[in-house]
Order: sequence, then C-alpha cells, then structure tokens
Amino acid sequence: MNRRLAIAILACAPLGAAAENLTQVYQDARGYDAQFGAARYALQAGLERVPQGRALLLPSLNLTANSTRSNTESDSKNPAVQPSFERDINSYGYGLTFTQPLYRRQNSIQFDQAEFQAKQAEAQFGLAGQDLILRTSQAYFDVLAAQDTLALVRAQKTAIAEQLAQAKRNFEVGTATITDTHEAQARYDLAAAQEISALNDLDARGRALQQLTGKEYQALKPLRPDVKLAPPNPPDMQSWVDLAEKQSYPVLVQEAGTEVAALEAKRTKAGHAPTLDFVASHGYTSQSASQLSTAGSEITTNSISLQFALPLYQGGAISSREREAAFIMERTRQDLENARRGAALATRQSYLAVINGIAQIGALEQALVSSQSALESNRLGYEVGVRINIDVLNAQQQVFSTRRDLAVARYNTITNFLRLKAAAGSLREEDLEEVNRALQP
Repeated sequence: MNRRLAIAILACAPLGAAAENLTQVYQDARGYDAQFGAARYALQAGLERVPQGRALLLPSLNLTANSTRSNTESDSKNPAVQPSFERDINSYGYGLTFTQPLYRRQNSIQFDQAEFQAKQAEAQFGLAGQDLILRTSQAYFDVLAAQDTLALVRAQKTAIAEQLAQAKRNFEVGTATITDTHEAQARYDLAAAQEISALNDLDARGRALQQLTGKEYQALKPLRPDVKLAPPNPPDMQSWVDLAEKQSYPVLVQEAGTEVAALEAKRTKAGHAPTLDFVASHGYTSQSASQLSTAGSEITTNSISLQFALPLYQGGAISSREREAAFIMERTRQDLENARRGAALATRQSYLAVINGIAQIGALEQALVSSQSALESNRLGYEVGVRINIDVLNAQQQVFSTRRDLAVARYNTITNFLRLKAAAGSLREEDLEEVNRALQP
C-alpha cells in the first residue's frame, strides 16, 4: 500500500482522540501560514509610520567631529624678507547643532498622514485575519467533503458488489438474464474508477490543508449529522449591505488611503509656505599651528539663531506636484466608491448563497428520504420480478448522489455564512468557535 493510499484510509477511519477540530486547525494555520505571517510584519512596519511622522515635529541634535594632520613646506624666493619653513599642522574639533522646527506646515500634515497610514495597516491586517479564517475553513471542509465522497463511493461500491453477486446467482438459477450481470459489473467497474479519483482528490485536499498549517492530520472532526443551520441575523439583506459599506475591511483600507491622498494634496500645496526653525550650535576647534604662524589656537563658538526660508521659484516643480497630488486624490475617491460597491455586491451574493443553501439543504434532506424509500421499493420490486436490476442500481446511485450533495451543501452554506460576515467586516474568531460547536464532539 503506497503512502498516499495510507493517508486517505487514515483520514476516513473512525474518529478517535487524535481527531482535530476546526479551531485547532485554525490555530495551527495562524502560527504557520506564511501569508498571514507577512501580513503581521506588514502591520508592524505600518505602525512605525507614526513615530516617524512625530519625529518631524520634534527637535534634532547632531554631532560632527573632525581631525586633520597636514604638512606644509614653503621655499622663499627672498629669505631676507620671508624665510623658508616646513611645518606640521594638527587640528581637530567638533560641532553640536540643535534644531527645533517652529513652523513647518508640511511636517504637521505628514504626521497626520502617518496616523492614517497606521490605520490603513491595521485594516489590512484585519483583512488578512479574515482571509485566514476563510481559507482555513474552506480547506477544512474541502477535506471533509473529499472524505465523504470517498466513503460514499466505497459504500456504493459495496452495495453494487452485493447487487452484482445477486445478479449472478439469479442468472445461474435462470431467474434473470445475463444483461443484469453485465449492468451490475459495469456499475461496479465505474465505482472502482470513482474510488481512485476520490482517493486522489482527498490526497490533494489534504496537501492543501497541510500547506496552510504545516501538519498532517490523521482525522478531522466532521459535522454533526443533526446540525441545523440558522438563517443570517439580521434577516434582511440591506442591513448586511449597509454594514459592509461602512465597516468592511476593503472599504476601511481604501478610506484610510483616501485620507492619506487628501493630506498629500495639502502637503504638496504647503510646499509654497515658508519655514521657520530655531537653531543653536556649539563648536570647538584646536589647531597646533597655521600656515602663517607657529602659534596654536583653540576656538570655541556658541550661537543661536532663527532660520527663515521661503521658496520663491523652483522651476514649476512644486505646482506640478500639487496638480499630481490632486489627481491622485480624485483617483483614490473613485477607488473608495469602487470598494463600497464591491463590498455591497459580495455581501448580496453571500447572503443569497446562505439563504439558498439553507433551502437547498432542506430540499436535499427530503430528497434523501424519498430516495431511500425509492431504493427499498426497487429492491422489493426486483425480488418479486416487477423491477429489473438497472432500476435498483439507478436507485442506489440516486441515494449516494443525494447524500454527497447534502454534505457538500452543508459545507458550502457554512463557508458562505463566514464569507457573508467577512464581507460585512464582522468575521471574528468567535464565529469560528460557533462553527466548531457544530462538529461532532
């Protein structure tokens, strides 16, 4: 038995203490997923914009130092007037400069920008957190759906094998034709091929979950068979749409980006404004000699000043940047409107998917009861001779197809409900806990 087949069989084995639930799998993904890890570091990087913006308003202190050694040789053309000499000159010194911005309009606006950039980073991290919940839930239920498909295919294969054996016995005693045997054999061969396909699909789904969490799971806890899914609360679509347009993370990200762009337009316009700084400096220089004197010197300098600057003409660059920022601001406003419309559309689609999914589950539950009744009737009819073998095989196929469709409908409805909450910006880990309570204990 190869390794892939062993993994698939373990996944379909009866659940024991080793079975993991959705919350445990999510915690594994939270600590392992590289996409979420990158989002975490992006948040930390974005929050650093605030201290960087604040630093533009605070004083700065700079220290400079120098040390120089030089040699000077002078050959006089008239030694009587100016004798020749050779002199080594050593000098060193340092300077300390303190600067406090008093009026810099651009810096104040840039600090305001930094606060919105931090909000944007927080919203992007919130979006990444919701995405991790959705990806984990989808991968978890994909594995469960693949397990259900494999289990149903195997159960169908067993039932067909029993029907095939019965058809052979009936043919041997002369109560059925060889056609019944051929039909059952064809269905059995098809079920064997479907089993191989289901094994491959289960292995692929398991690999996808492993890529997300970094772990291989022997078993996952399935949904309770008696689970009942409630409709969304509030029960009207427009309430969800209103929430999405206000608080969905894509909208919050774009709102912060729009504020940043608006402040950038103000900042570039402030490039025409004057600046005023308070500057204090202290300097010290020591020199052993100079080219004109052998006597050394020590010089200490202290100064305070107000430095005023007014840009008069920069070749039109400031005005060009101002127009560019205005266009970018208008573009971000359009992006914000697009984000709101996209959030509304996603919310409507998810809401309808949940409502229709709940209705579909109810219909499939009733269809399963009817299909099972039809199967029993066809089996009885076959035994008394009023139904043929293909009727029983078709009824069996209908039962197993309905069971598979019912399981998939439940998984899809749950994930669509999570997508609805994500579209409205209200998906939290507590919602995952609520789904987790719907699993078998």
